[in-house]
Amino acid sequence: MGQEMAGPAGVRQDVGRYSLRSSLLVPSSAEQAFAVFTGALADWWVREYTWSGPAALAELGIEPRAGGMLYEIGPYGFRSDWGRVLTWDPPRRLVFTWQIGPDRVPVPDPARASEVEVLFLPEGSERTRVEVEHRHFDRHGEAAEGYRQALTAGWHELLARYLASATQP
Repeated sequence: MGQEMAGPAGVRQDVGRYSLRSSLLVPSSAEQAFAVFTGALADWWVREYTWSGPAALAELGIEPRAGGMLYEIGPYGFRSDWGRVLTWDPPRRLVFTWQIGPDRVPVPDPARASEVEVLFLPEGSERTRVEVEHRHFDRHGEAAEGYRQALTAGWHELLARYLASATQP
């Protein structure tokens, strides 16, 4: 990969041309780390990163199965799907498509979407290394490198918030 960066909140990142790897140590079991990542998305996701925006967002979630959707529900029940679960293997692994383009427009064709893999690796009974790889930015076309750069900061913010949420009793 490329240059590794360590930031506040214990999130480490390593960037490649068309991929980004982030890792962090969560002080909980893999089961709990997986549950917070997938079942409490609305507690840690940055609401400004949604199409509905912070004021209008009603729900944010992941349908817990392969083929399930990552979605948001906004004003008046409007639903927007922004990814599809490819692998659902609790509490070890989650893979989903990232069907949001560099211009924040939905990407309906999964072959033109990037992909996110999240691994939950136990390090003892109450610590889990969470590794997130966002890959295949090249599928987003000419804006791929700029998009990867923007999402490097975006994932850092998301994972710092996830860590804070996963750390709460």
